[in-house]
Amino acid sequence: METNSCCFFGHRTINVTAELTLSLNGIIRKLITEDRVDTFLFGSRSQFNDLCYEQVTKLKEAYPHIQRIYVRAEFPDITENYEAYLLERYEGTDYPETIKGAGKAVYVERNRTMIEKSRFCVVYCRECGLPPNRKSGTLQALDYAVKKGRVVIKV
Repeated sequence: METNSCCFFGHRTINVTAELTLSLNGIIRKLITEDRVDTFLFGSRSQFNDLCYEQVTKLKEAYPHIQRIYVRAEFPDITENYEAYLLERYEGTDYPETIKGAGKAVYVERNRTMIEKSRFCVVYCRECGLPPNRKSGTLQALDYAVKKGRVVIKV
């Protein structure tokens, strides 16, 4: 586990409000200033992920030491051009070896890898606390983060 790392996971579609954006900005600022988080791990294909990236990027202006790492769930081998493209937005990119051959579970496995590399997990989960009838990827990731003893911050 990386002691100064944080990952984000949540639903693909969310209701982005000023209140949510402000709350998320405060959470991330506290992680940087009080918990000394310096590395933020991002996945893809989620509005929540995009909102988190936007807030971390804004805070990077005040805290230039923080790192944004894109954890790919696709494309284990990338071209130099694609890597250069990613590095325009991120300070690094990674494709976890553990997800090779995961098939349809690739995003679940990618999230697990991000959780394993993080001390903190910021989560947007609409169905948290509701009786489970079908576990979404977000609920699966949340369960895994709790099982691994991560500090989970729900927004």
